[in-house]
Amino acid sequence: MADGLTIPGVSDKYKTNDLVEALMEVERVPLKREESNLEKYQGQQDAWRIVNQKVSALRESVKNLYSFENPFNSKNADSSDENAITADADRDADLGEFKVEVIQEATADRFLSGNIDKNYKVEAGRYVFGVGDKTIDFNWKGGKLPDFVKALNKRGTDLLKASVIGVSKKDSALLIEGLKEGAENKLVFKEKALEFAKAVDMVGEAKMETTSLSSSLQEYKVPSTADSIAQADMPALSKGGVSLQDGSISIPARNAIEIPIAGGLNAGGNQMIQFSFKAEETVDITESYNNSLANPDLPDAGSVTFGGITIYNEKSDASLDAALVKADKVPLNPIEDSNYIAVRNKDGSEIPIDISSLPVDEDGNVSVSISLDDYPDAEGLIIRNSNTGKAVTMSVPQSFDAAQARGFNPKHAISNAGDATLKYEGITITRGSNDIDDIVPEVTLHVHGKTDRPATITVMSDKEAVKNSLITFVGNYNQVLAEINILTSNKPEVITELDYLTDDEKEKAEEKLGMFQGDFTLSNGKSSMQRIVSAAYPHSEFAEITMLNQIGISTNASTNSTSYSASRLRGYLEIDEKKLDAAIDNNLDDIKKLFGYDKDGDLIADDGIAYMLDKQASSWTQAGGIISSKMNTLNTQIENSNKKISELQVQLDKKESNLKAKYSNMEGTLNSLESQQKSLENSFKNSPGNK
Repeated sequence: MADGLTIPGVSDKYKTNDLVEALMEVERVPLKREESNLEKYQGQQDAWRIVNQKVSALRESVKNLYSFENPFNSKNADSSDENAITADADRDADLGEFKVEVIQEATADRFLSGNIDKNYKVEAGRYVFGVGDKTIDFNWKGGKLPDFVKALNKRGTDLLKASVIGVSKKDSALLIEGLKEGAENKLVFKEKALEFAKAVDMVGEAKMETTSLSSSLQEYKVPSTADSIAQADMPALSKGGVSLQDGSISIPARNAIEIPIAGGLNAGGNQMIQFSFKAEETVDITESYNNSLANPDLPDAGSVTFGGITIYNEKSDASLDAALVKADKVPLNPIEDSNYIAVRNKDGSEIPIDISSLPVDEDGNVSVSISLDDYPDAEGLIIRNSNTGKAVTMSVPQSFDAAQARGFNPKHAISNAGDATLKYEGITITRGSNDIDDIVPEVTLHVHGKTDRPATITVMSDKEAVKNSLITFVGNYNQVLAEINILTSNKPEVITELDYLTDDEKEKAEEKLGMFQGDFTLSNGKSSMQRIVSAAYPHSEFAEITMLNQIGISTNASTNSTSYSASRLRGYLEIDEKKLDAAIDNNLDDIKKLFGYDKDGDLIADDGIAYMLDKQASSWTQAGGIISSKMNTLNTQIENSNKKISELQVQLDKKESNLKAKYSNMEGTLNSLESQQKSLENSFKNSPGNK
């Protein structure tokens, strides 16, 4: 009774509060017993929750050892020149090595200004910057250079970046750089941005200068390679019908030319070749060829001259059966071929250029642009008209510096946008990024710089990932066993021998010590786990490793001593690291199958240590499993206990109120009697006979 018996104006001289409290203490015994039960149920629930966490962690680690993403299939890629090129290998990459030579890394435009006064004000206006096909467009109200740079960077995000560099106490320099590499991602200034770039001496005027590849038919030659569509008796490609007039080249059916590309033209890294191209229907020459094949080619009948008189012989009558003539000849079929343009490399190989996606004007002229950055070994431009019913007209190809096409030239360029150039298996390859994933299957190359010699990339199994996964498995396995040992044993040494526990963790473990000592669920689960890790798994008749202890993981792996150890008898696994490393180096496939393999041939793992432990752990952690059932039972007990406590509390409150009322009435009666007694005594003392 917290506040005791409260009777206004009356003191507790009869100790009724103490009497009520003594009586209530006896009445509270069932309540305290039930509160103790509730505390026990909640403690058990917390214990099962921790068991569930540890078994779930074990399950995750063993699933990782036999699932599709198991570490045994993980790959690493090692480079002999990591300063120039590195690589990442996916799980399906082939083991082995290959060589890659980096001729040039992909670069981005990085333009530096001249010296700028630190008090320089950037004028107001519309500023437009471009990187590749992306644009940054904003209005600037005018202000200091650092503020302008902040505004630009805020909008530039992953496209470009600007920096102010202190050159001296009075002067600064502005660096603007594109954040995307590749020749297609050139930095462009437009509107007020171009005026600003010129004002700070970052760029200058650029006059577009073009040069014809060649304007002389004598320099053209017939391609050394034949057309791809061949027919017997079809005339070979020639340049006999090719004509050049007023900067336009005409290439009739079954004609082809190769225009030489000057040696050094692509040395600058920004050179482009442009020309227009059009193919039009014309009279198909196949019919005339077939007619010529149907008639024999007879010699002239001849003549004789005598005395100034010439007598001609009558022409031969060669009315041969047409069917007999045609029997020896295969009629030609019309040819349609859209592969008109190709680039020839120095080694004679050709790279075709697809014109189907190129822009076409209203007159049907296709605009062709070829960046020599993409063809560093280019030596000739081939125009091949293999068709029998089409004529090609084209402009004389012009070469120019692509940087000039932007309308300006950088005056202090630190680097210019360009593609990465590599050699793989003798093939020259260009890409617009330094991260390249389409050269070697399942391998991503990361270019960092130029190689002095071909770098060797070695794809190997990720043995470190395997080792770490096995260590994680052993750690989680031992955590589960430690928790079971604490809950099922009342021996303090099961806690003290766990030297990795903190003082707080040891204190909590002591509270749980022996909590489930008589629960066979945990002890049976522990026995099952120990049988699984100690069993043999002969996945193949040729298998060298079929047991866990063969790879250095067992209950006594850390020593060769046979001395008694209580902790080892409790089932904890230990690792002999040297033995494990050797097994991983020499028997990786056997270790993989030790933890999970397909026994019945359905391509799904159905045996092995990891598979069996996962199955065992699943029976504990799944919905409706062992731990779930235990938790449900405890939830019911906790619910009933809370209900019983509430009922007992109501009964006690009622009991206490009744006792308070009774003892209040009793005290009031006693006080009344005492008052009456005093009144009588006073009356007796004051009576006449007592005076």
